[in-house]
Amino acid sequence: MTNLAPKFVDYSGSRFSGKHTHGDHSLDLWEPMVMPKEAIDAEIERLASLPKPDNGVRRSRFVHPRSVNEKAQSWAPGVDVSLDVLLPGERTRAVRQNSSVVNFCIQGGGSILQNGKTTHYKQYDLVTTPSMWVHEYVNDTSEIQVRLRYSNGALLERLNIHYVDEAPPPHGSSVDDLTVTAAEEGEWHHSRFGAFQITDDGAWLMPYEGLVNPPPAKIVSKHWPWEKVRNELDRYAQGLGQDYEGRRLYLLYDPVTGRSNGTTTNFFATITNRPAGISDRPHRHASAAMNYYFAGEGHSVVQGKTYPWRAGDFMFSAPGWAIHAHTADKGPVYELTIQDMPFCINTDCLLWQEDMKGPISLLGSHAGFLTNRDQLAKAS
Repeated sequence: MTNLAPKFVDYSGSRFSGKHTHGDHSLDLWEPMVMPKEAIDAEIERLASLPKPDNGVRRSRFVHPRSVNEKAQSWAPGVDVSLDVLLPGERTRAVRQNSSVVNFCIQGGGSILQNGKTTHYKQYDLVTTPSMWVHEYVNDTSEIQVRLRYSNGALLERLNIHYVDEAPPPHGSSVDDLTVTAAEEGEWHHSRFGAFQITDDGAWLMPYEGLVNPPPAKIVSKHWPWEKVRNELDRYAQGLGQDYEGRRLYLLYDPVTGRSNGTTTNFFATITNRPAGISDRPHRHASAAMNYYFAGEGHSVVQGKTYPWRAGDFMFSAPGWAIHAHTADKGPVYELTIQDMPFCINTDCLLWQEDMKGPISLLGSHAGFLTNRDQLAKAS
């Protein structure tokens, strides 16, 4: 074993080891990347041609060239994205892990068995899997099933705390099914095992019994069927004219995430309907963003560089704090966007600038931004 010793590094006079520019330290952003449809289709074909693995998982990770950590190869620093293929009649072995998962079906369909409950899904449906839920994927159709699978596993791998259990307990037998009544939850929050306030400005003390037994949140799997999402999304987008200054999207929202506006406690998933000729205003945010385009075509401008894309392409579209904007050249464009915004809100680091001439806000702690939707409604 190599002899290691701690050391001090002098950072006096600078909070970061880089040049400061208007409050920003030097940023080393991962470059935006587009994985074209042709490459995705070829990888689907390659995965489908392989002998069935022992665990049933046919999977390829999207890996950014800047992802040099072999253990945590990823598409964005904190986001692991994979292409998963399951042939007709196949199923994977049960597994659980302490990373949460978002699955977006891009071809075929099938079902997922989670904690004893079966959820059937079709193309462009989205299904979540909470942390430590026992789950397995099934292709009970006659077509190849293809999913984009997003998780925070890359972040946990970089922290060396990613737990993967390939011999989990039977479905429904673990603590995942803990149910807390409203009365019990209220009692939990009020007693907290003897926690008490010690200053007028709200500083408290809590004993160990409270520390290791926080009130559990009722986090369960959610399913957003594309048919229902599209009906609502198209009706919403059609009611917004050319003068609307926001983005024509719906957040696939799980209320248990509360103020962090999440689909899971780590990610939000939004689906956008962007008519031809519509461009977003340039903006930026600390959360990383990736887009899967499944209709239309257009281009994105990120940090001054243009990236064209079309249906079937997958893009790392916005490294944290990169200035970016998206335009639909042929529409409507439908796109799934995944961001680690809830993680950033929960860690109180979500800087957001909606207008590059406007203020920077710490979303979740400071006031956010408004659109002109109310004014347009009154004018009509």
